[in-house]
Amino acid sequence: MDAPLETISRHRCFGGFVSFHRHESAETRCSMRFAVFTPPQAEKQRVPVLYYLAGLTCTEETFMIKAGAQRVAAELGLMLVAPDTSPRGVPLPGDSDSWDFGVGAGFYLDATQEPWSRHYRMYSYVTRELPALIERHFPADMERQGIFGHSMGGHGALTIYLKNPDRYRSVSAFAPIAAPMRCPWGEKAFTGYLGPDRSRWTEYDASELVSRVKDGPSRPPILVDQGLADQFLEQQLHPHIFEEACRSVKYPLTLRRHEGYDHGYYFISTFIEDHLRHHAGLLGAPGNR
Repeated sequence: MDAPLETISRHRCFGGFVSFHRHESAETRCSMRFAVFTPPQAEKQRVPVLYYLAGLTCTEETFMIKAGAQRVAAELGLMLVAPDTSPRGVPLPGDSDSWDFGVGAGFYLDATQEPWSRHYRMYSYVTRELPALIERHFPADMERQGIFGHSMGGHGALTIYLKNPDRYRSVSAFAPIAAPMRCPWGEKAFTGYLGPDRSRWTEYDASELVSRVKDGPSRPPILVDQGLADQFLEQQLHPHIFEEACRSVKYPLTLRRHEGYDHGYYFISTFIEDHLRHHAGLLGAPGNR
């Protein structure tokens, strides 16, 4: 039976609507929230859907408020969907002790370690439960799905895309955690959620996943933007590792490095139009034709 979907609020925006929703999730066993921008073209036809995965400490509101994406999405006819970044309201020991693990830090994986495995199933939530809700309740063309994200969400977007190449037709990332097995954020999250066996970690590391691709030259291109004034660049993000992994299998990657830009949403809002047009071209968005 379909779980009821509650609309928390709905706001007219660039001819379409931004709406915020809540439902009881079977995957995370708690109440989950997500946001949707429905473009004006959706009044007459089903439109491509683009999922945005946010970074550490963010919520379903962050992207819709800060990225400035709605104007261009309305022009192109792209539906934007932004889920929350972790389960909430299910207190677990230590889940709020630090900002980079637990609440607001689900890392878009399915945890295998107790007690996290009971609720922290963001991979299955994003790839299965959320798309099913979008298909049932919104005018989305599920044959044209793309995914992108920022930081932890960039990690999520890249790994989800690489694990599901038949489901998503486009991908991009802003300052992704591109090699989480080799950075403090990733090591902390993977140890806690997946356990000490590092062989299990490879399933959620974009650099490891892309290095296994056999048909790299024929795959759709990946777009990544990285600010060179990003305070997390050297220790946490490692885009050069992902770049080399793509090169090794001839996977088409455009990695743009930008002088003076940091890790935040001023950076994202500067280049969001490029990303939306990248996805619109690959998804055949109505406003891109």
